[in-house]
Amino acid sequence: MVDSALRDTPPATLPREPGPLAQLRAGRLTRRLPQLYVGLVLYGLTAACMIRSRLGNDPWDVLHQGIAVHLGVSIGTVAIVASGIVLLGWIPLRQLPGLGTLSNAILVGLATNLGLAVLPQPHALADQVALMLAGIAGNAVATAMYIGARFGPGPRDGLMTGLHRRTGRPIWLVRTSIEVSVVVAGILLGGVFGVGTVLYAAMIGPLVQPLLPLFAVETGSGGTQKGSDSAPDAVLPAGRGG
Repeated sequence: MVDSALRDTPPATLPREPGPLAQLRAGRLTRRLPQLYVGLVLYGLTAACMIRSRLGNDPWDVLHQGIAVHLGVSIGTVAIVASGIVLLGWIPLRQLPGLGTLSNAILVGLATNLGLAVLPQPHALADQVALMLAGIAGNAVATAMYIGARFGPGPRDGLMTGLHRRTGRPIWLVRTSIEVSVVVAGILLGGVFGVGTVLYAAMIGPLVQPLLPLFAVETGSGGTQKGSDSAPDAVLPAGRGG
C-alpha cells in the first residue's frame, strides 16, 4: 500500500493536514459532505462483506473481531471504541481531528454492524470468494470517496502519519509495524486471518490510487486542497477506514 516515490520521504516533506475549520472553509460542501458520508457507510458495508466471507478480514478487523469474540460485543462496537483509543494517541503527536476523522470513528463501525445484520452467511466457496472480492473492490471505492472529500484522515492513518513526523521513520516502516502488530494480536485473540487479509493488504493501494482522481474534490481557489490528501502514503487506509 506504500507508493514507492514516497517510501523514504523525510518527515519535513510530508504535508500536514489542514485544521478542521480550514477543511470546512475550503468550500464545495454540497459535494464533499455527501461524498464523505456515502464513502464511510460504504466502507463499513464492504468491511462487513469481508467478515461475512470468512476468508480473512482486513488487518484491523482481525483485531476487532478477536476482541469482540472475548467481550461478547459486536465487531462494529469494538471498532468504534478502538477508534476512540487511537485518537487519544493523537494528543501527544499534536494531531487535530477533522470532521472526516470523527465521522470515520463512529460511522464505519455502525455501518459494519448494519452490514453484518443484513448480509446472509455464504456457504459455497464460490459465494465466499465473490463476497470477499466485492468487499475489497467496494472498499477501494469507499476509500477513494472519503479521502477525496478532504475532511482529514481516519484515526489510524492520522496515528501513522503523526508517528512518521515525530519519529522520522519511513511511512512504510511505521505502517507495516502497526499493521503486523495488529494482525498478530488479532490472530492470537481469535480473529479471522486468511487469504482475504493478504489480498486486501496487497491490492487496496493499487486499487485506490487510480480511483483517487475520480473522487478528489477541488477546493479553495480552483485548486485541490493542499496538505489533506496530496501524499498517497498519508491517506491510503490502514485497514479500517483509516
